[in-house]
Amino acid sequence: MKKYLKTACLSALEKTNGGFVYLLPDVLIKIFTLIPLIFLWRVVMSSGAETGMTLPQMLTYTYLSALLADMLDVKTAASGWLSEGVLLKLYGRPMPVLGQLAAQTAGGWAPMLLLFSLPMALMAPLFGVSLVPVSPLFLASLPLCISLGFAVDFLFACLSIRLRGMTWLVNRMRMAIAAVFSGMVIPIKLLPFGMAEIMKYQPFASLGGAPLSVFTGAADARETIALQVIWNLILWPAALLVWKKSQEGMVSYGG
Repeated sequence: MKKYLKTACLSALEKTNGGFVYLLPDVLIKIFTLIPLIFLWRVVMSSGAETGMTLPQMLTYTYLSALLADMLDVKTAASGWLSEGVLLKLYGRPMPVLGQLAAQTAGGWAPMLLLFSLPMALMAPLFGVSLVPVSPLFLASLPLCISLGFAVDFLFACLSIRLRGMTWLVNRMRMAIAAVFSGMVIPIKLLPFGMAEIMKYQPFASLGGAPLSVFTGAADARETIALQVIWNLILWPAALLVWKKSQEGMVSYGG
């Protein structure tokens, strides 16, 4: 694991090459987005709107979604294999490509976790938000979410390789799908017309919305984790197979 830890450390340092002040605008944007959302949900829930979730659950769900945003919706550098020169860097090192991508991505989370997530977690009581998990199974759900997130990201990267010059389209498709189907923005439980019961079985529901629902007690923890395990077992072999076949496309295009 030493080589992967070193890669992760280098990735974290790369994020702070311009100094911590360089990251301050991103931190402020996250703060100024999160705080209005907290007050918005207070107003909506206090008006008697029927959501299927209590006010404390909704506040915790929204707050934790912002703190763990990078982990709940994993985005690696794989989608920039062409425009950002990722292809040359990854294949020029004596390490597995997917392992490098995972280590780089995890390392890149560190600065924002330290500068935004940790301070805001400490200030959560000031906003009336509890960050105590309802179920300890959250500690199993989050790693499963991250694992599945990598598999989904690699699949989208392969689609980007397949479409070649349409990377921008793939990225926008992914953003739209994640926003609607993952439950990070709007909890799956809040979907109308009985859609929640159907949508919770699709793979994207096992991403960000799954650990958040387990944390807040908005979903059955054992059923949620079972679905996450199933989708990991389905999508990881698919991602590895598709990635292997996509390498020829990368090499031929790069050549």
